[in-house]
Amino acid sequence: MSFDFSGLHQDAQKAIDHITNDINQLRTGRASAQMLDSVSVEAYGTRMKINEVASVSVPDPNMILVSPWDKGLLGSIEKAIASGGLNLNPVVDGQTIRIVVPALTEDRRKEMVKMLHQKLEAGRVMIRSVRTDIKKEIDKQKGQPSISEDMIESDLENLEIEIKKYMEKIDDLGKRKEQELMTI
Repeated sequence: MSFDFSGLHQDAQKAIDHITNDINQLRTGRASAQMLDSVSVEAYGTRMKINEVASVSVPDPNMILVSPWDKGLLGSIEKAIASGGLNLNPVVDGQTIRIVVPALTEDRRKEMVKMLHQKLEAGRVMIRSVRTDIKKEIDKQKGQPSISEDMIESDLENLEIEIKKYMEKIDDLGKRKEQELMTI
Protein backbone atom coordinates (compact mmCIF):
# COMPACT_ATOMS: atom_id res chain seq x y z
CA MET A 1 0.00 0.00 0.00
CA SER A 2 1.53 3.29 -1.12
CA PHE A 3 1.15 6.61 0.69
CA ASP A 4 -1.82 8.80 -0.35
CA PHE A 5 -0.44 12.07 -1.71
CA SER A 6 -3.84 13.79 -2.15
CA GLY A 7 -3.17 15.99 0.91
CA LEU A 8 0.12 17.06 -0.62
CA HIS A 9 -1.55 18.01 -3.90
CA GLN A 10 -4.27 20.00 -2.12
CA ASP A 11 -1.88 21.92 0.12
CA ALA A 12 0.69 22.52 -2.63
CA GLN A 13 -2.01 23.72 -5.03
CA LYS A 14 -3.26 26.16 -2.37
CA ALA A 15 0.29 27.50 -2.09
CA ILE A 16 0.59 27.82 -5.89
CA ASP A 17 -2.78 29.63 -6.06
CA HIS A 18 -1.68 31.98 -3.28
CA ILE A 19 1.60 32.77 -5.04
CA THR A 20 -0.16 33.28 -8.37
CA ASN A 21 -2.59 35.71 -6.77
CA ASP A 22 0.24 37.47 -4.98
CA ILE A 23 2.40 38.02 -8.06
CA ASN A 24 -0.57 39.03 -10.22
CA GLN A 25 -0.86 42.11 -8.04
CA LEU A 26 2.63 43.28 -9.01
CA ARG A 27 2.30 46.11 -11.50
CA THR A 28 3.81 45.49 -14.89
CA GLY A 29 3.21 48.92 -16.42
CA ARG A 30 0.27 47.38 -18.23
CA ALA A 31 -3.23 47.82 -16.84
CA SER A 32 -5.08 44.78 -15.51
CA ALA A 33 -8.23 44.37 -13.46
CA GLN A 34 -6.29 42.24 -10.92
CA MET A 35 -4.27 45.31 -9.92
CA LEU A 36 -7.23 46.43 -7.80
CA ASP A 37 -7.81 43.06 -6.09
CA SER A 38 -6.00 44.15 -2.93
CA VAL A 39 -8.07 47.34 -2.55
CA SER A 40 -11.10 47.23 -0.28
CA VAL A 41 -13.83 49.88 -0.03
CA GLU A 42 -15.93 50.97 2.94
CA ALA A 43 -19.44 50.20 1.69
CA TYR A 44 -22.71 49.47 3.43
CA GLY A 45 -21.02 49.44 6.84
CA THR A 46 -18.39 46.84 5.93
CA ARG A 47 -15.19 46.42 3.91
CA MET A 48 -15.73 45.03 0.40
CA LYS A 49 -13.47 44.37 -2.55
CA ILE A 50 -13.85 46.72 -5.49
CA ASN A 51 -15.07 43.94 -7.80
CA GLU A 52 -17.94 43.32 -5.33
CA VAL A 53 -19.29 46.87 -5.68
CA ALA A 54 -18.29 47.81 -9.24
CA SER A 55 -17.39 46.46 -12.63
CA VAL A 56 -13.71 46.80 -13.49
CA SER A 57 -12.67 46.88 -17.15
CA VAL A 58 -9.48 47.51 -19.09
CA PRO A 59 -10.30 49.30 -22.36
CA ASP A 60 -6.63 49.70 -23.34
CA PRO A 61 -3.19 48.66 -21.99
CA ASN A 62 -2.73 51.75 -19.81
CA MET A 63 -6.28 52.50 -18.59
CA ILE A 64 -8.58 50.92 -16.00
CA LEU A 65 -12.26 51.88 -15.79
CA VAL A 66 -14.23 51.32 -12.60
CA SER A 67 -18.02 51.64 -12.87
CA PRO A 68 -19.76 51.40 -9.47
CA TRP A 69 -23.18 49.79 -9.46
CA ASP A 70 -24.23 52.19 -6.70
CA LYS A 71 -23.15 55.68 -7.81
CA GLY A 72 -23.16 56.78 -4.14
CA LEU A 73 -19.95 54.76 -3.65
CA LEU A 74 -18.01 56.74 -6.27
CA GLY A 75 -16.16 58.86 -3.67
CA SER A 76 -15.41 55.89 -1.39
CA ILE A 77 -13.98 53.87 -4.27
CA GLU A 78 -11.85 56.79 -5.44
CA LYS A 79 -10.41 57.27 -1.92
CA ALA A 80 -9.76 53.54 -1.51
CA ILE A 81 -7.82 53.36 -4.80
CA ALA A 82 -5.85 56.54 -4.05
CA SER A 83 -4.87 55.31 -0.58
CA GLY A 84 -4.42 51.65 -1.61
CA GLY A 85 -0.64 51.88 -1.88
CA LEU A 86 -0.66 51.13 -5.60
CA ASN A 87 0.70 54.50 -6.76
CA LEU A 88 -2.41 55.07 -8.87
CA ASN A 89 -4.31 58.33 -9.28
CA PRO A 90 -8.03 57.73 -9.86
CA VAL A 91 -10.04 60.45 -11.61
CA VAL A 92 -13.82 60.62 -11.31
CA ASP A 93 -15.31 61.12 -14.75
CA GLY A 94 -19.07 61.42 -14.43
CA GLN A 95 -20.38 57.99 -13.40
CA THR A 96 -17.04 56.14 -13.72
CA ILE A 97 -13.53 56.29 -12.34
CA ARG A 98 -10.65 56.38 -14.82
CA ILE A 99 -7.21 55.23 -13.74
CA VAL A 100 -4.27 55.86 -16.04
CA VAL A 101 -1.51 53.34 -15.35
CA PRO A 102 1.81 55.09 -15.89
CA ALA A 103 4.70 53.28 -17.51
CA LEU A 104 7.25 51.95 -15.03
CA THR A 105 10.75 53.39 -14.86
CA GLU A 106 13.75 51.07 -15.18
CA ASP A 107 14.50 51.43 -11.45
CA ARG A 108 10.89 50.67 -10.54
CA ARG A 109 10.94 47.58 -12.79
CA LYS A 110 14.07 46.30 -11.01
CA GLU A 111 12.42 46.99 -7.65
CA MET A 112 9.36 45.01 -8.79
CA VAL A 113 11.59 42.09 -9.85
CA LYS A 114 13.14 42.09 -6.35
CA MET A 115 9.64 42.01 -4.83
CA LEU A 116 8.73 39.18 -7.22
CA HIS A 117 11.72 37.14 -6.05
CA GLN A 118 10.72 37.69 -2.40
CA LYS A 119 7.18 36.49 -3.14
CA LEU A 120 8.52 33.46 -5.03
CA GLU A 121 10.82 32.56 -2.14
CA ALA A 122 7.86 32.81 0.26
CA GLY A 123 6.06 30.36 -2.04
CA ARG A 124 9.00 27.97 -2.00
CA VAL A 125 8.97 28.12 1.80
CA MET A 126 5.25 27.19 1.74
CA ILE A 127 5.98 24.20 -0.48
CA ARG A 128 8.90 23.11 1.75
CA SER A 129 6.58 23.32 4.75
CA VAL A 130 4.09 21.06 2.98
CA ARG A 131 6.96 18.64 2.21
CA THR A 132 8.01 18.60 5.87
CA ASP A 133 4.45 17.82 7.01
CA ILE A 134 4.01 14.98 4.50
CA LYS A 135 7.48 13.59 5.30
CA LYS A 136 6.50 13.40 8.98
CA GLU A 137 3.34 11.50 8.04
CA ILE A 138 5.36 9.04 5.93
CA ASP A 139 7.94 8.61 8.73
CA LYS A 140 5.12 7.83 11.21
CA GLN A 141 4.46 4.66 9.23
CA LYS A 142 7.79 3.11 10.29
CA GLY A 143 7.27 0.01 12.35
CA GLN A 144 3.72 -0.66 11.14
CA PRO A 145 3.25 -4.33 10.23
CA SER A 146 1.95 -3.75 6.67
CA ILE A 147 4.60 -1.12 5.76
CA SER A 148 8.11 -2.13 4.72
CA GLU A 149 11.23 0.05 4.77
CA ASP A 150 11.31 -0.15 0.96
CA MET A 151 7.76 1.22 0.77
CA ILE A 152 8.68 4.13 3.02
CA GLU A 153 11.80 4.80 0.96
CA SER A 154 9.72 4.67 -2.24
CA ASP A 155 7.14 7.07 -0.76
CA LEU A 156 9.90 9.52 0.24
CA GLU A 157 11.32 9.40 -3.31
CA ASN A 158 7.83 10.00 -4.76
CA LEU A 159 7.39 12.91 -2.35
CA GLU A 160 10.59 14.53 -3.64
CA ILE A 161 9.46 14.02 -7.26
CA GLU A 162 6.10 15.69 -6.53
CA ILE A 163 7.71 18.58 -4.62
CA LYS A 164 10.13 19.15 -7.50
CA LYS A 165 7.14 19.51 -9.88
CA TYR A 166 5.60 22.21 -7.67
CA MET A 167 8.94 24.02 -7.33
CA GLU A 168 9.22 24.03 -11.13
CA LYS A 169 5.71 25.53 -11.35
CA ILE A 170 6.83 28.35 -9.05
CA ASP A 171 9.95 28.91 -11.17
CA ASP A 172 7.82 29.04 -14.35
CA LEU A 173 5.43 31.55 -12.76
CA GLY A 174 8.42 33.66 -11.77
CA LYS A 175 10.05 33.57 -15.21
CA ARG A 176 6.82 34.62 -16.93
CA LYS A 177 6.16 37.45 -14.48
CA GLU A 178 9.76 38.68 -14.62
CA GLN A 179 9.52 38.79 -18.40
CA GLU A 180 6.27 40.80 -18.11
CA LEU A 181 7.88 43.19 -15.64
CA MET A 182 10.94 43.83 -17.77
CA THR A 183 9.01 44.24 -21.05
CA ILE A 184 8.37 47.86 -21.90
